[in-house]
Amino acid sequence: MKKLFTILALIAAILAIILAVLPVSNLAVFPSIAALVFGSLAFYFSKKSGEVKKLVQFSFLLTTAALVLVIYKAIFTETEVSNTETLDAKETQFKEDAIEELEELNIEELDDIDDLELDESFEDIELE
Repeated sequence: MKKLFTILALIAAILAIILAVLPVSNLAVFPSIAALVFGSLAFYFSKKSGEVKKLVQFSFLLTTAALVLVIYKAIFTETEVSNTETLDAKETQFKEDAIEELEELNIEELDDIDDLELDESFEDIELE
Protein backbone atom coordinates (compact mmCIF):
# COMPACT_ATOMS: atom_id res chain seq x y z
CA MET A 1 0.00 0.00 0.00
CA LYS A 2 2.78 2.40 0.81
CA LYS A 3 4.34 1.92 -2.64
CA LEU A 4 1.01 2.69 -4.31
CA PHE A 5 0.46 5.84 -2.26
CA THR A 6 4.07 6.92 -2.77
CA ILE A 7 3.75 6.60 -6.54
CA LEU A 8 0.38 8.38 -6.56
CA ALA A 9 1.79 11.18 -4.41
CA LEU A 10 4.79 11.60 -6.70
CA ILE A 11 2.64 11.65 -9.86
CA ALA A 12 0.22 14.16 -8.34
CA ALA A 13 3.11 16.36 -7.16
CA ILE A 14 4.71 16.36 -10.61
CA LEU A 15 1.35 17.19 -12.21
CA ALA A 16 0.89 20.01 -9.70
CA ILE A 17 4.32 21.46 -10.58
CA ILE A 18 3.54 21.30 -14.30
CA LEU A 19 0.16 22.99 -13.86
CA ALA A 20 1.62 25.62 -11.52
CA VAL A 21 4.04 26.77 -14.21
CA LEU A 22 1.38 27.00 -16.93
CA PRO A 23 -0.97 29.98 -17.33
CA VAL A 24 -3.80 27.91 -15.80
CA SER A 25 -1.94 27.71 -12.51
CA ASN A 26 -5.10 27.77 -10.40
CA LEU A 27 -5.82 24.21 -11.50
CA ALA A 28 -2.66 23.05 -9.72
CA VAL A 29 -4.46 23.23 -6.39
CA PHE A 30 -6.36 19.97 -7.04
CA PRO A 31 -3.35 17.74 -7.74
CA SER A 32 -1.55 19.46 -4.85
CA ILE A 33 -4.28 18.46 -2.44
CA ALA A 34 -4.26 14.94 -3.86
CA ALA A 35 -0.47 14.78 -3.49
CA LEU A 36 -0.73 15.90 0.12
CA VAL A 37 -3.36 13.25 0.87
CA PHE A 38 -1.48 10.46 -0.90
CA GLY A 39 1.81 11.59 0.63
CA SER A 40 0.29 11.63 4.11
CA LEU A 41 -1.06 8.11 3.63
CA ALA A 42 2.30 6.91 2.30
CA PHE A 43 4.06 8.57 5.24
CA TYR A 44 1.63 6.92 7.67
CA PHE A 45 2.20 3.46 6.18
CA SER A 46 5.96 4.03 6.03
CA LYS A 47 6.04 5.15 9.64
CA LYS A 48 4.00 2.09 10.60
CA SER A 49 6.55 -0.23 8.98
CA GLY A 50 9.44 1.69 10.51
CA GLU A 51 11.14 3.00 7.36
CA VAL A 52 10.37 6.41 5.90
CA LYS A 53 11.39 6.74 2.26
CA LYS A 54 13.02 9.87 0.88
CA LEU A 55 10.61 9.73 -2.06
CA VAL A 56 7.67 10.60 0.21
CA GLN A 57 9.54 13.62 1.52
CA PHE A 58 10.45 14.61 -2.03
CA SER A 59 6.78 14.51 -3.05
CA PHE A 60 5.99 16.81 -0.10
CA LEU A 61 8.72 19.17 -1.28
CA LEU A 62 7.34 19.23 -4.85
CA THR A 63 3.81 19.79 -3.58
CA THR A 64 4.93 22.66 -1.38
CA ALA A 65 6.79 24.25 -4.29
CA ALA A 66 3.69 23.93 -6.48
CA LEU A 67 1.48 25.53 -3.85
CA VAL A 68 3.95 28.38 -3.35
CA LEU A 69 3.97 29.03 -7.11
CA VAL A 70 0.18 28.99 -7.27
CA ILE A 71 -0.15 31.40 -4.35
CA TYR A 72 2.53 33.70 -5.78
CA LYS A 73 0.82 33.79 -9.19
CA ALA A 74 -2.60 34.35 -7.63
CA ILE A 75 -1.37 37.31 -5.59
CA PHE A 76 1.00 39.07 -7.97
CA THR A 77 -0.40 38.34 -11.42
CA GLU A 78 -3.06 40.73 -12.62
CA THR A 79 -5.23 40.06 -15.61
CA GLU A 80 -5.56 43.20 -17.66
CA VAL A 81 -8.28 43.69 -20.21
CA SER A 82 -7.14 46.34 -22.62
CA ASN A 83 -8.85 48.00 -25.54
CA THR A 84 -11.96 45.94 -26.06
CA GLU A 85 -13.24 48.54 -28.52
CA THR A 86 -11.42 46.89 -31.44
CA LEU A 87 -12.90 43.51 -30.52
CA ASP A 88 -16.37 45.02 -30.32
CA ALA A 89 -15.88 46.72 -33.69
CA LYS A 90 -14.79 43.44 -35.30
CA GLU A 91 -17.77 41.64 -33.80
CA THR A 92 -20.24 44.16 -35.16
CA GLN A 93 -18.51 44.03 -38.55
CA PHE A 94 -18.81 40.24 -38.62
CA LYS A 95 -22.50 40.47 -37.75
CA GLU A 96 -23.10 43.04 -40.50
CA ASP A 97 -21.26 40.87 -43.04
CA ALA A 98 -23.31 37.84 -42.05
CA ILE A 99 -26.55 39.79 -42.40
CA GLU A 100 -25.50 41.03 -45.84
CA GLU A 101 -24.67 37.51 -46.98
CA LEU A 102 -28.02 36.24 -45.77
CA GLU A 103 -29.83 39.06 -47.56
CA GLU A 104 -28.01 38.24 -50.81
CA LEU A 105 -29.27 34.66 -50.77
CA ASN A 106 -32.44 34.09 -52.75
CA ILE A 107 -34.51 31.92 -50.44
CA GLU A 108 -37.41 31.56 -52.91
CA GLU A 109 -35.25 29.64 -55.39
CA LEU A 110 -34.15 27.25 -52.67
CA ASP A 111 -37.78 26.63 -51.66
CA ASP A 112 -38.71 25.85 -55.31
CA ILE A 113 -35.85 23.32 -55.52
CA ASP A 114 -36.97 21.61 -52.31
CA ASP A 115 -40.58 21.40 -53.57
CA LEU A 116 -39.45 19.80 -56.83
CA GLU A 117 -37.38 17.20 -55.03
CA LEU A 118 -40.26 16.37 -52.70
CA ASP A 119 -42.75 16.05 -55.59
CA GLU A 120 -40.43 13.68 -57.48
CA SER A 121 -39.88 11.51 -54.40
CA PHE A 122 -43.66 11.20 -53.83
CA GLU A 123 -44.22 10.06 -57.42
CA ASP A 124 -41.97 7.06 -56.80
CA ILE A 125 -44.06 5.89 -53.84
CA GLU A 126 -47.12 3.85 -54.77
CA LEU A 127 -50.09 4.30 -52.50
CA GLU A 128 -52.37 1.35 -51.84
